[in-house]
Amino acid sequence: MGLFGFGKKKEEKETDNLLDGVTEASVKVLGSGCAKCNELEKNVKSALEQLGMDTAIEHVTDFNVIAAYGVMTTPALVVDGKVVSYGKVLKVDEAVKLLQK
Repeated sequence: MGLFGFGKKKEEKETDNLLDGVTEASVKVLGSGCAKCNELEKNVKSALEQLGMDTAIEHVTDFNVIAAYGVMTTPALVVDGKVVSYGKVLKVDEAVKLLQK
């Protein structure tokens, strides 16, 4: 019977596949492109330079992708596919500590 949805195949959400094929060796700033997001990106660039890392930073503004990471408060920082900070602008020394892990 289909009254309560039993026996029906579950439909995939559009966002389920948004993270498929994401390269894990990366640094991403998630946010709309506001002043706080841009400041986080600047601080993370400085942290990467201090660590001698030549890693590009991707700035993700697509809210479907941001939500697929489980982030509801931006700016957020994603390192190697894992959200390490959200909802605040990290200082350079805080970013260095997170990037060293």
